[in-house]
Amino acid sequence: MIFGGKGGSKTKSGLEFESRSDLKAIFEKIPNYKVQGNDLFLTNKLVAHVYKKHEFYNKFLKGLNINWKGIISKQLLPDESIFVINNNRLFIIEMKFQKVQGSVDEKLQTCDFKKR
Repeated sequence: MIFGGKGGSKTKSGLEFESRSDLKAIFEKIPNYKVQGNDLFLTNKLVAHVYKKHEFYNKFLKGLNINWKGIISKQLLPDESIFVINNNRLFIIEMKFQKVQGSVDEKLQTCDFKKR
């Protein structure tokens, strides 16, 4: 997308969108949900852990003693991630915004790599 520049590195609309879209803030607006640090509570019961960018590596993976460097060659920072405790599932959330018509293929091409 070209918006005030050339290529994705010069676009600001996507970064502005990501900064306005905060998973913790969204849950805080839902009745009975409460966020403390990275912990998400529903009616005072811990139900999930929410992480943004570097927190995924520095808190989630490190807390599980997972050496990501032995698995992948580079940190790929998810916009957000949420680990749901009761079903032992991790969801990686990539927030994308596109102001004009075009393809988002390149933005999503690394999803399999991030999943691994």
